[in-house]
Amino acid sequence: MNRKNKKKLLVLGVGNILMMDEGIGVHAIYELLKQNWDEKIYQEIDLIDGGTFTQDIFYLFVEYEKILVLDIVKGGQKPGTIYRLTESDLRQNQKQTLSLHDIDLLDSLSMAKMAGKNPELHVLGIEPETINWSMELTPTLAKLFPNYVELARQEIIKLLDPEYEKATHII
Repeated sequence: MNRKNKKKLLVLGVGNILMMDEGIGVHAIYELLKQNWDEKIYQEIDLIDGGTFTQDIFYLFVEYEKILVLDIVKGGQKPGTIYRLTESDLRQNQKQTLSLHDIDLLDSLSMAKMAGKNPELHVLGIEPETINWSMELTPTLAKLFPNYVELARQEIIKLLDPEYEKATHII
């Protein structure tokens, strides 16, 4: 990718949509793809369904300045709890495990760094209620889903324009 055309932000929805709440990151990506975006913002982001294949996506990471991962986070809190995490948070806090994909994401980020790139990693996670065979979110997370998508939208805008947070109230 030509540096001149490089996009600033990769928004990566991670998870398995066959496993109830495990798929919320992927569901969120598809909801964000339906939304109307300011043209300037839309030109600076890529919204990608990362599914469960995070181990070999470092080739994507090298193309962006920042990465926002949407996924579940098992932190032992009440289902629906929102987590905002950085790479440092993930490496330092063993108790907050980013779904089943945290090691793969961190490995991909490390490989990107070995390739001379150093994208900022941000995670907007949500505590799952149940991970079991079904394509439906649990009622708890289904009810919170619109709020989660809106928080993801706000996080995207904030990551592209840090002054945005000062003008709005982002939880």
